[in-house]
Amino acid sequence: MSAVPRDGLPAATVADLYRAACLAELDALKPGNVHGYAPGHRMVTADFVTSADVSAPFLAEPGARVGHRVRGGVEATIAAVGQNTNLGILLLCAPLACAAERLGPLVEALNAVLATFDASDSSDVFAAIRRANPGGLGRAERHDVGAEGPVPPLRAAMAEAAPRDRIARAYTDGFGDLFAIGLPALREARRQGLAPPWTTTAVHLAYLTDVPDSHIARKHGPGRAEAVRAAARARLAGIDLAAAPVEALLAYDRELKEAGLNPGTSADFTVATLFLDALLSARGEAA
Repeated sequence: MSAVPRDGLPAATVADLYRAACLAELDALKPGNVHGYAPGHRMVTADFVTSADVSAPFLAEPGARVGHRVRGGVEATIAAVGQNTNLGILLLCAPLACAAERLGPLVEALNAVLATFDASDSSDVFAAIRRANPGGLGRAERHDVGAEGPVPPLRAAMAEAAPRDRIARAYTDGFGDLFAIGLPALREARRQGLAPPWTTTAVHLAYLTDVPDSHIARKHGPGRAEAVRAAARARLAGIDLAAAPVEALLAYDRELKEAGLNPGTSADFTVATLFLDALLSARGEAA
């Protein structure tokens, strides 16, 4: 990452790049998830297009704190489509959007954002999670989002959830998965000459095969999530995305959906990877 100071991006640019990342993710064939090739889990791509449009102004609101961006985006989404389609996306993209406004290298700005949460961030993020009510959320012994009483510091709550949730972990490790899994997969896909949407599919498959999906773990348990990851790695070994293997991936897509398995966290990280890559490019920084 470049050490040369960079200018912050204007809100309109951040909003446009966020929408573009959301739409690009929908265009890619992502086994088990919602995409342009097939609906799934009682959701269709139109819901996600609308969600991107209505949440973008909140996600990119100049000077807004992370919690405000997440809560505003979730509330606007549910008002527009009547269900949670993008809580994970907003949780990952809001710190990136906040960092993109700042001067200096983006990774340094992101770390500063993650280190400076205040009570309003905690209150707003907890409210957004309760409003979205993601599937399989369950209860936690400490820092439970549904519990009454004072809201814990956001970083502490995320640290508590980090062992079981990759998005929470991102708040504690500087969004490590984006830099260790997502961006390298995107670079390699481009090196191989893949064009969108197959570069996006490559990113999604990297997450699906490298780490157990948190959404699957919440709904079906960590053992099932790990089994899905291992099976995906075996099933997809050697697949040639340059050959546009639509039928093979759609067959796997049907299997996952028929089993009620949705690797939604892998999809959320895919959007965040595309968004981060676009922000870096717009700021003139190397990915």
